[in-house]
Amino acid sequence: MTTQESSTPVAGPSVALAANPAPRETLQDFVYARLKDLILDGDLAPGRTITIASLAATFSVSPMPVREALNRLTAERALTVVAGRSMGVPALTLPRLEDLRRVRTEVEGMAAAWAATRIGPETLARLAGLRDDLDAAAARGDARLYLHSNRALHFAIYREAGSPTLTPLIESLWLQISPYFNLLHGSGNFAEANRSHLVLIEALARADADAARAAIHSDIDASAAALRGLLAAP
Repeated sequence: MTTQESSTPVAGPSVALAANPAPRETLQDFVYARLKDLILDGDLAPGRTITIASLAATFSVSPMPVREALNRLTAERALTVVAGRSMGVPALTLPRLEDLRRVRTEVEGMAAAWAATRIGPETLARLAGLRDDLDAAAARGDARLYLHSNRALHFAIYREAGSPTLTPLIESLWLQISPYFNLLHGSGNFAEANRSHLVLIEALARADADAARAAIHSDIDASAAALRGLLAAP
């Protein structure tokens, strides 16, 4: 064996190269999770746009994980190209709104009904606190706090359904509709939704699955009706 032959092992470099994709995947997941929170909490309102460059600067990462995260969210119909390199939430049409309403009432109503048979006192206490936050936000006209607390209340309930399959399905629906909850500010829907939330929490406290499902249906139908009116307006 020559000196040249003995100095060219392949095992070391192969192991190092195989480990390289892990950090990139971690960054993509990080950016994806942050962007998803931005959408689900209503922070990316209709009409607002984002770019790969601005997000990369915000998250202090290279453009690649941002681009990959945006591609995932585009595939989930949460984002779309608006103009040039700018992205934003897709336009909401009346047929799409109705389709989302129908699916949401079925899936989220099921989750609330399942949660009614499993929910504990700690979660009920948290829901009561979140509803207080929602009342305060609606009274102050604080749409950002309202939308954050609204998401927290709903998903605290849906997680109580105990289904690892159901919650991601609901999340995918909210990715498509939650930015448009921004439009409900000033429509009176926030106060109406809080009344549904009170009925919902009371139903959960009684372990009344049918009443919990009905309260979710009422909440979703009311917001869809308000959005329908806004979309139909000139």
